[in-house]
Amino acid sequence: MPTIAYIDHPDCLLHEMGAGHPERPSRINAIENQMRASHLMDSVHHYEAPLATREQLARVHEVQYIDKVLNFNDQDESVYLDPDTMQTPQSLPAALRAAGALIHATDLVLTNQHKVAFCNIRPPGHHALPDRAMGFCFFNNVAVGVAHAIEKYGLERVAILDFDVHHGNGTEAIFTDDPRVMLCSTFQHPFYPYSGADTNSDHIINVPLPAYSAGDVFREAVTKLWLPALEQFAPQMLFISAGFDAHEQDNISYLRLHEKDYTWVTEEILAVANKHAEGRIISTLEGGYELDALGRSVVAHLKVLM
Repeated sequence: MPTIAYIDHPDCLLHEMGAGHPERPSRINAIENQMRASHLMDSVHHYEAPLATREQLARVHEVQYIDKVLNFNDQDESVYLDPDTMQTPQSLPAALRAAGALIHATDLVLTNQHKVAFCNIRPPGHHALPDRAMGFCFFNNVAVGVAHAIEKYGLERVAILDFDVHHGNGTEAIFTDDPRVMLCSTFQHPFYPYSGADTNSDHIINVPLPAYSAGDVFREAVTKLWLPALEQFAPQMLFISAGFDAHEQDNISYLRLHEKDYTWVTEEILAVANKHAEGRIISTLEGGYELDALGRSVVAHLKVLM
């Protein structure tokens, strides 16, 4: 059996937030096209994401917010949940599948069907706060998966590695008081959502990077700050908020990473997983908006995970 589970769903292609919006369905297609061109599709075991349940979402989101999204009136054409995040009739199934992908990935890994899973889903999740949508994100997908690992399987130490160019403020807000979860994050600062640089926590390791930082700066941050913290924490499972918008060719930001940097950081994460977590890793798509660079970067990432 292939060692990596690949989880997606056609519903994730239906969610649209308007012409010119960077978080668009073609992101999923660009990744799949690059995977086919690199002959990786033959090396994954494909699963379709289920719908996340209200109970599963309520582990990390307030019930009033969940109900607001669930009770969307599909007679309405659209409604803005925040200035960057529009809900349409097709958004709800996509958001529920995205969160459900993390639930299914967690079950597959923690029942020893696979060591590694990758969720090629949208909308992304790491900006979603307990009580509201934010920054293209409806539900905090990675947080839903982590909470499932803790609540259903009793894990006591779970790490989230977030190398998206934006600070995962929603993930931090959800787990800020939960020492069972270590969040290690790099992000451009100052930059949207203008948070994270002042966090002072033993289990939230934020590393703000100045604009125009290249791979050497990113690697130094991971080596000096992430890896010692992870070694001490000894996580039982690792989740990756895999945003590829820090790529030099992605014009949404001003960091200068390349595919070789995503290869390197994935190798470092895999080494931690092999040492402490029986190789258990779940990676989920966050940002990445220049389609060719996104596809190449995901392929570089997956080649290591395989």
